[in-house]
Parts: sequence; structure tokens; C-alpha cells
Amino acid sequence: MQEQENVRMHVVVVTGMSGSGKSVVMDVLEDIGYYCIDNLPPQLIGKFVEICRESENHLQKLAIAADLRSGDMFTDAYRTLLEMKQQADLDVKILYIEAEDEVIIKRYKETRRKHPLDERFGGCLHNAIAYEREQLLRVKGIADYYIETSYFSASQLKEQIREIFLDNSSDSMSIKVTSFGFKYGVSTESDLVFDVRCLPNPYYIPELRHHTGCEKCVQEYVMSFEQSRTLLEKLKDLLDFLIPLYIQEGKSRLVIAFGCTGGKHRSITFTELIGDYLISKGMHVVKQHRDIGKDRP
Repeated sequence: MQEQENVRMHVVVVTGMSGSGKSVVMDVLEDIGYYCIDNLPPQLIGKFVEICRESENHLQKLAIAADLRSGDMFTDAYRTLLEMKQQADLDVKILYIEAEDEVIIKRYKETRRKHPLDERFGGCLHNAIAYEREQLLRVKGIADYYIETSYFSASQLKEQIREIFLDNSSDSMSIKVTSFGFKYGVSTESDLVFDVRCLPNPYYIPELRHHTGCEKCVQEYVMSFEQSRTLLEKLKDLLDFLIPLYIQEGKSRLVIAFGCTGGKHRSITFTELIGDYLISKGMHVVKQHRDIGKDRP
């Protein structure tokens, strides 16, 4: 317990101009493991962080998005953020994002959403943007990270956030590798499905029938054939090509499924081998065998 209490909590405060992309940023931070809370009134930031620090869950990574919409709230937030940055048990980073006025106006017109200050300025978007930009100047001045999103696509902004807050880009994606038996139905959650029924079946070897692909004897039999070894290498090459592309496009979860007839021998063998290969490449991988317990004696 004492060791947990000494670990510094990482807090990212996401702020900046409305319409500049805060929601996209928060989606990425949530995907990479931050506990996220959106639209928290600035005067409550300090209290909320304190509650999280005292919780039994011992949150280590917290992200807070705050819209600073009035002078009073802005003053409270600026003072709170300065105090938090001075606390030794907190690692507080402020991420400030903004975009050009015309870009923000275009985004609001395209989405047909109201600016948070729309009613205050009688629907005049230019005045609302000008006021918000002025109010945010002090917080912008103490920001640790600054991103101008005018010419960023959503995927480019996501990639920028991952580069800032991840040591390895592969940390942004969780990969589930699963096996299944076609006789029980195709895995419907999967992004990539590979049918390995083309390979020799250990089921027809009496001494292997009641074992599974988790066991060395079955794996050695399946991989004793040249076509199995060739398929494994081609699958590795394919995934080496595809996974960086998925990460680049902002995909946070990938499900890879291997199917054979009963889901106990060939599919499990390839799930284990490909799962271990991706783990060796530094990926976050979970292996699952959907039908391993079905029809067992």
C-alpha cells in the first residue's frame, strides 16, 4: 500500500479553443489508458484530482478536459493549475489546442453545433471566439504542450497525441488473438479471420485427439508440415505490414481470429504462435480460445 501511495499520478489537463479538437484528444487518451472526464468545471479540477488520489483504485493516469467559459471560472482554473503543478506527488501536464478563427467557424457550421458561448453573444460566433481566445491566454502561457489543429485531420491529431503521451506507438492498440471452431460459428467480433482448415488435422491422430493446440505435442505436429511453417511466416509478414497502418489510422483495438473445424488444434496452435510473436514485437496482446472446452470427454 505504501509503495502505491508514493507513485506519482499523471494528470493531463486538456484545454483550449472550443471546436479545436478536444473531444478527439480525449478519445485518444482514453484509448491509451487514461481515466478521462470531460467538461469538468474548472473550479472542480483540484477537488476531483484529490478524490482520485484518495480512491481505492489508485488511478495513475487521469485526463481532464475543461472549457474555460467565464472570467470567474478562468481565474479559478489558472490558480488551481499552478498549485497542482507545484505538488510533488502529481505530474501535471497542460495540453492546449487551438485553431484559426475561420477554421473553427467552418467546423461549427459543418457540425451544426452551438458554440458554448453562443447565447452569451447572441449567436455571434466571431465575438464568442474572440472572447474565449482572450480569456484563455493565461492558461496558454503555462501550457506544457501546444497543438495548432487548423490543418490537421482527425487521424493526424490522434497520431500527434500518441507521439506525445506514448513511449511506443504500439501501446496505443490492444490486440486480441482468438481461436474458434467453424462448426460452432464464425467469430463475429473479428477484424481479421484466417481459416487454417487447409492444414493437416491432429484430430485424426489418436494420441493427439484429446490434446489441444496449447500443448507442445499438438504444436509440434501442426508445425511439422512445410505448408504450416510457410503460412506462419506469411501471416507474420502480413501483420507486420497491416498493424502499423491500423495504428496510423487511429484504430485502438484489433481482433485477429484463427478458425479450424473444432477450434481445438490448428486454430489454437496459430493463435498461440501469432500471439507470442506479436508480444515479442512489444504489442499489447490477449490470447483467447473460444471453443477449447466444447465437446471434451
